[in-house]
Formats: sequence, C-alpha cells, structure tokens
Amino acid sequence: MTSTVTTRATEVVLPDAVEPSGLEVRTRDLPAPGAGKVILRMDATGVSFAEQQMRRGKYYNQPPFPFVPGYDLVGTVTAIGPGVAAGIAGRRFAAVTKIGAWASHVLLDAEDLVPVPDGVSAAAAETVLVNGITAWQMLHRLAKVRSGNTVVVLGANGGVGSTLVQLARHAGVTVIGTASERHHETVRKLGATPVDYRAPDMYDRIASLAPDGVDAVFDHVGGAGLARSWQLLRKGGTLVSYGTAATKDEEGNSQLPILKLFGQLKLWNALPNGRNAYFYNFWAGHRHLASFRRRLADDLTKVFQLLAEGVLTPQVAAEIPLVDAASALVLAESRTVVGKVILVPGA
Repeated sequence: MTSTVTTRATEVVLPDAVEPSGLEVRTRDLPAPGAGKVILRMDATGVSFAEQQMRRGKYYNQPPFPFVPGYDLVGTVTAIGPGVAAGIAGRRFAAVTKIGAWASHVLLDAEDLVPVPDGVSAAAAETVLVNGITAWQMLHRLAKVRSGNTVVVLGANGGVGSTLVQLARHAGVTVIGTASERHHETVRKLGATPVDYRAPDMYDRIASLAPDGVDAVFDHVGGAGLARSWQLLRKGGTLVSYGTAATKDEEGNSQLPILKLFGQLKLWNALPNGRNAYFYNFWAGHRHLASFRRRLADDLTKVFQLLAEGVLTPQVAAEIPLVDAASALVLAESRTVVGKVILVPGA
C-alpha cells in the first residue's frame, strides 16, 4: 500500500567550506513518496574521502553550498510510492546517492535500491558499498587481474584499500600494501605485505619485493608520486588512479588537479610500452542510467555475497551517531583508524 504521510527527517548540512565543527543539523519534512519513489530510513551511512573533500569545497563537480553530504547508505524502506512493489516495504537495501545520505530518512528512486543479504548488518554492508563497488570494478573491470598476478595497493588500511586487498587475495593475487607502520599488522592479517608509506624509499622497497615489476598499481594519492607508481609496472601492467589525496590541501581551482591527472594518464597511454593507465570514475556511464544501474547492482551483489560468505571482513573503524557527524569527520580525517567510520541513527 502506498504512503501518503510526510516523514520528519534529521539531516546534517554542509553550509559552506567549513571545519568539521561548522556542520549544521536540521530537521525537515520529506513529502510522501511519488511514483517509483521510496523513503529509506537510514540504518548506516559512512564518512569517505569524498565528504572530506566536499567540506573543503574541493571535491570534483560537487554541488554548490549548502547541501547534505553522504555518498551512500544502508537502510530500511518505510514508505513507498505508486508503482513500487509492496513487498519491499520493511526490507533492508543499499543505495548510492553521491550526496544526501547523511540523514535519518532519504527519498530515493526504488530502482536505485540493491538488496542487502539476510544476516549482514547495516554497518558491515556500508563498509563495502561504494568501497566494494569501487574495488571490484577497479580490479576486475579495469585492471582485469588474474590469479598469480602481483599488485600494489596504496593506502591498504583505508576503506577502499582494505577491500581491494581482500578481493585481490580472494582472486589469488599477491598484494603489496602501503600503510603507516602502526597499521602493518592489520595489513598482514588482510593478506598483504606491508610497506611504510612514510619511508622516503617507499617505491624502492616495493620494487625490491617485485623486481620484475607488478601487474597493477591502485593509486588514490596522485601528485608527484604517480610517476613512481607508473614505473613499478611491468609490460602489460595497469595503473589505476582513483584520487588526488596528495593535492587535497592545495588552494585554487578544485578541478585543476584532476584535469592535470587526466592529461598525464593520456600521455602515458600514448607511449608504445604496453602499459595502461586509467582514471577510475565511479559515475562513468551514468548518462546511460539503465545500464549503469544494472552494472552497479550486479557488482555490488557479488561483493555482498562475498561479505555474507565471510570472504570479506568488514572494516568498521567506529560507529558514531548521525548528529555527531562532526566528530566522525574529525576521526576519519585523522588517518589513525583502519576501515570506515560509520554514522548510525543514534538514540
């Protein structure tokens, strides 16, 4: 039965480029869902690098302030609009939003929902939502890794990085992962050989572990080190760049680092050396919405299945109430934790 009742939602707002303490909490009424729409009550959402950049006004193609951040969420359907199957009410789903998920309730297209398997908690599912899709697509759609390959994962203790390591190990791939020394034991438990990212000879240490080169490097850092990542590849290898963390504090046009990166990758791809360089864009193909949704759902379903089977171990750094999103953001930006900081409804 469709709903005609409004829903009171609590939302966290980015009013401008502010410190985490500048986040604002508001409440507002969401209208009853229209045709093809649902209300999803948030059970878990997360703090990712995207929100960290958005609060600085530095995320590529972010909307103008003010807006509600939140890249993805897991929640329970509490209201449905006309044309939506009645059977989904009360069930748990995941959705990718890009913005808007830092809220107690979110109005969404029913077609954007992906079922969460029974027995998988909301927090566990949230750790592998965008992180899992990103890792899966970079490994299997771009780098096309095979059993016996060797890859390098920069930031192997992070949300995407820890998922990359686990998926790669499941595929029979040897992994070298960078992290600060305090996280090396965690990286070892995930199945990778750790290298200290703070070491001035980090790339030399990686090269000594793979003297014949590696089959893929997954680099979220960008900046000057990207050339060293490229040099680690053997013939036929693939560099996958998926961020510009090295330039996160640079002043000026937020799109300039990305445009420079695109130019560098294009130049490397033009070289006749048998190596490939890609920038991973989660939203690639979004203009063809039906096929984008189908690919996203297919890949996330595979990742959720591995999570349900225990192949993936959810890396939950902390669970913090939504209204304390400022503290969650500070913790995520401290780079002292392993895995993902999760926002939950709270009391």
